[in-house]
Amino acid sequence: QVQLEESGGGLVQAGDSLRLACAASGRTFSTYAMGWFRQAPGKEREFVAAITQSGARTSYADSVKGRFTISRDNAKNTVYLQMTSLKPEDTAVYSCAASTRYSTSPSSYGDWGQGTQVTVSS
Repeated sequence: QVQLEESGGGLVQAGDSLRLACAASGRTFSTYAMGWFRQAPGKEREFVAAITQSGARTSYADSVKGRFTISRDNAKNTVYLQMTSLKPEDTAVYSCAASTRYSTSPSSYGDWGQGTQVTVSS
């Protein structure tokens, strides 16, 4: 089990950038694939991005491809989500999650952070 805590959310204008961070506890962070998911009010949780344990492979939702970048620093037990060219439709609570296998499905992830709010004004 790993404990996760997100940071970096906030209120920005359309076109701005934000970088989210997710700090993990424990010594086994490098054994987990990591994912970012988001949930807007009244909508289901959706996949945003995922990264393998080594960071060699990444996946993105079509809606964020080319704008968001997921990365990780295993020495710092942290995964990041760099978000650029933000749009009002990116407004949501963003959560990071850990899985023992690389996946884009929320059901594959057993450990979740509390989430951080990202609000993009037009």
